[in-house]
Parts: sequence; structure tokens; C-alpha cells
Amino acid sequence: MNVDMPAQHSELLVILLVKLAVAASLASILTRSQRFQRMLLREERTLAQRVQMAVVCAVIFGLGVAVRVLTHDSYAAVDLGLEGCLVMGMLGGYVTGLLSGVLISIPAMFNGELMSMPLLAAVGVLGGLLRDVAPDKEAIWKFSPFPDLTLYRLLRKRDLRLPLFSLACIAAILVSELLRTGIAHVGLPVFALQQKWVHLPPWIVAAVYATTLFATVLPIKVWNSNRNEKKLEQQQLRLNEARLAALSRQINPHFLFNTLNSVTSLIRQDPDQARQVVYKLSKILRRLLRQQENLTALREELSFIDDYLAIEMVRFGEKLRVVKDIDPATLDMLVPSMLLQPIVENSIRHGLSNKVEGGTVRIRSRIIAAAGKLQILVEDDGVGIPEAKLATLFEQGIGVSNVNERLKVLFGDDYKMWIDSRLGEGTSTGIELPEQVSGRVVSAESLVGSS
Repeated sequence: MNVDMPAQHSELLVILLVKLAVAASLASILTRSQRFQRMLLREERTLAQRVQMAVVCAVIFGLGVAVRVLTHDSYAAVDLGLEGCLVMGMLGGYVTGLLSGVLISIPAMFNGELMSMPLLAAVGVLGGLLRDVAPDKEAIWKFSPFPDLTLYRLLRKRDLRLPLFSLACIAAILVSELLRTGIAHVGLPVFALQQKWVHLPPWIVAAVYATTLFATVLPIKVWNSNRNEKKLEQQQLRLNEARLAALSRQINPHFLFNTLNSVTSLIRQDPDQARQVVYKLSKILRRLLRQQENLTALREELSFIDDYLAIEMVRFGEKLRVVKDIDPATLDMLVPSMLLQPIVENSIRHGLSNKVEGGTVRIRSRIIAAAGKLQILVEDDGVGIPEAKLATLFEQGIGVSNVNERLKVLFGDDYKMWIDSRLGEGTSTGIELPEQVSGRVVSAESLVGSS
């Protein structure tokens, strides 16, 4: 018998290692479910949500129990019923832990292991108790399975709540395994790894308890990692949305301020023209107030530019000429709202307003089929931009730098914006965007999330 002992110990160690691998694998499988990810992100759940969480996890962990029963304990390592109940109680509370214990134990009950249901239900409730005594809900995700690290924190930190809670979690997990082993040793019908192994040395017994501890902790740590990633994504999304809102609010007052200056200069000189400008301005403001999406069809953006140019033409008269060369296939392409107005405004105010004879603004659009891009060009034959100023144009002012910043938030690196200028000849501003058709991609949130 002694000759077989090392082989017996090796077999048990293999089972324990496989059990840890199964725990990590089951946790990873569950994180692939979007619904389960949403469950993890909630800290406060309704009764229906807690029941749903228990059912989903009971199916996964209960399947392991069923495999162990059907193979007559040949695959004992896949039975994570006790660990699953503890985890569900810790993450979902009493109802989730209790219901998980009842559902996970059903295959074992059919196998005649009649103590499985009361044991697993009690363990699930114990997990719920740990959740209740946690200093805060985040403590469930932060507790350490390493006693030495926990003791170090206990001695090092003044706030002892988290280290003490970690020790309580470790103790509860080890007590659960002790309870299962004790029930099996007195002959009551329940499954435990140690009941079929006799004369185990202390280090093997310690390995069994350590495996239970880490098989309980592994799913929590795997899910916490995924949970933190989702939280970071949501925070980045909210940050990007806030940046877009802030940038949009910068554009509208800038445009309004310049237009009102035009109205002020016209009121005394030509009241009729002033009324026309106010009417056009009211149309623009109504459009801005209705604008809720970050993206709009190019045809809507061009319509907005027509109203804006009508205001400028009242002021500049025949000195301002506008030419459009728009590919009809681009009219339904999505572009950021208020994309063109700051660029056209720059062309007029900085390129043409200082030119005695005035000039022409050209707006072009086309599809670059090979690259799947929409290209938009705004050109003028104005005075041009000095080279020293051109080098820092994206870092100064509100108009062009604002547009570039919004494009960066929406599209990440998947866009181009450039400015070419020659003194006395004019300026060309170009933008290339991903080809997005109105009606197929209508959510700016999806673009922000993928950037």
C-alpha cells in the first residue's frame, strides 16, 4: 500500500490543478456573455435580477456537478458546486447564494447525495453574509486570498476594515471546505475529494483547502478584471461625450458672436438687410437647438452652410462668391455636426475679408473608393496664411483646432485633416473621414467606443 501512496498523491495533485484550470475556464466562459457582464456591473439588483444571476451561474456550475455524477467521479475536478455557491452569495447576496446552492445541487441529489442541497444552500447563504459584512461593495472584489499579504496590510494600514474582511473571507471559504469534508467523513451522503483518499499527509490536506480557496477566488478576480475594463470603457465614453459637448458649445457662441457683430453694423446702415440677417440667424439657431446627434448627413450640413453663407453674402455682397462641387453620392454620408461652418468662416474672415476685391470659396466632396473615405475640401483664393502661423494653426484659435479635436474624439486615428496655404494665393483645408452612410451608422456613441 505504501508503494502506491506517491502515485495516489500525484493523482490527487493533478485533480487539484485541473480544478483550478476549470474554475478559471468557467469564469472566462461567463465573461463572454454581454448579459452576464451587465449583471457584474450592477451593485444594486432587483429580486428578478438576483434570481436571473443565480440561474445563469447555476447552469454553468451545475453542469460541472452533472458531469462528475454521470462519469461516476472520474472527472471530479469539474465539480465546483461549493465554490460556485460561495461566489454567487458573495456577489449577489442571500437570495442569489441560496438559490444557486439549491439549483447546483440538483444533479447530486439525483445521485443520492442528499446532504448536497442543504450544504450548498448554507454555503450560498454564508457568501451572502460575507457580502453584508463587507465594509463596502468594492471590498468583495478587492479581498486578497494571501494571508501573509492580508496580515501585512493589517499591520501597515490604519484602516483595518479591508484586511479584516479579507481574513473573514478566507476563514469562511476554509470553514465551508471543512464542513463538507466533515460531513463526508461521518458517512453522510455528500461529495468531497478527500472521502475516497485515506492516509493523506498534512501537505496534501493543505493543498485541498488551498485549492478550494483559490477556486473560489479565481472567478471573482477574472470577473473583476473584465468588470474594470468595462468600467474604464464607460468612463472613457462619458469623457469623450463630455469633450464633444464642450467643443460643440465652443463653436456655437463663437459663430453667434460674430454674426451678431454683423447685425450690429447693419442696423443703422441698412435695416432691411439687418432683418434678413436676423431671420437667417433664427433659422440657424432653431437648427442648432434641434440638433442632438454628433453626426449628421452631409446634405444637412450643406443646408446649414447655405443659411450661414446667406448671412455673410448680405454683408459682403458681390465680393463673396461660393462654388460647390458636391458628388451626389456623398450627400447621405455622415459627418460631424457643425463640421464645415468654422472652416468656411475662417476662409471668409481671415482669407477674403482683407482682400479688397473679395474672392471665392469652393466646397468640394468626393468618395475615395479605394480607401473607403469621404473627402471634403474647403478652398479659398484669399490672402493665405503665413508659414509660421500655419505650423501652429491646430493649436490656436477656436475654429480649426476645435474641428480637429472633435474629429480626434469621434474617429481616433481613422481620419485626416490638413491645411495647405500660400501667401497671396489662398488656403485649402482638407478632411478625410471614414465612409459612413446615413441610416447605416447613426450613433456617434459607437464611433466613440471604437476609437
